[in-house]
Amino acid sequence: MTRAEPARPLDTDVVLRRAAAPDARAAADVWLSSFAAALPTVVSPRSADEVRGYFRDVVVPFRETWVADAGGGHGIVGVMVLADDELSQLYLAPDWRGRGLGDRFVALAKERSPLGLTLWTFQVNRPAHRFYERHGFVAVEYTDGGGNEEREPDVRYLWRP
Repeated sequence: MTRAEPARPLDTDVVLRRAAAPDARAAADVWLSSFAAALPTVVSPRSADEVRGYFRDVVVPFRETWVADAGGGHGIVGVMVLADDELSQLYLAPDWRGRGLGDRFVALAKERSPLGLTLWTFQVNRPAHRFYERHGFVAVEYTDGGGNEEREPDVRYLWRP
């Protein structure tokens, strides 16, 4: 007989806030660790240093970037990037998944884009499909991956209120 792990508490003390320049490296590190954990079969076309540079030079200064700040020595544990009506990035540090942070980020995205949202996720990322579908997103397009830099088949999701 195996013991069930205790449920992880929701992290209501985590603050969702707009990212600032000093958050870029931590946000990129969340992206890197989450991508590696959630998508082990997908090869990133960028090195870790290139991802960090992209977050520093493009994402944080020029995109609507939000972070989940756990404070207390934990720091940044999640990142979400919006581009108009597209939820272009949503990544959580692996140890912080299942605590309600993704739900909070999606609620914020819907608040920021009340007329609807679109997003892309890889076809192999079944947990993401379940997550977004639970939040009312519907798959509207499947591709062979020719349009993304990973060359990985993906799915476009749409949410309308």
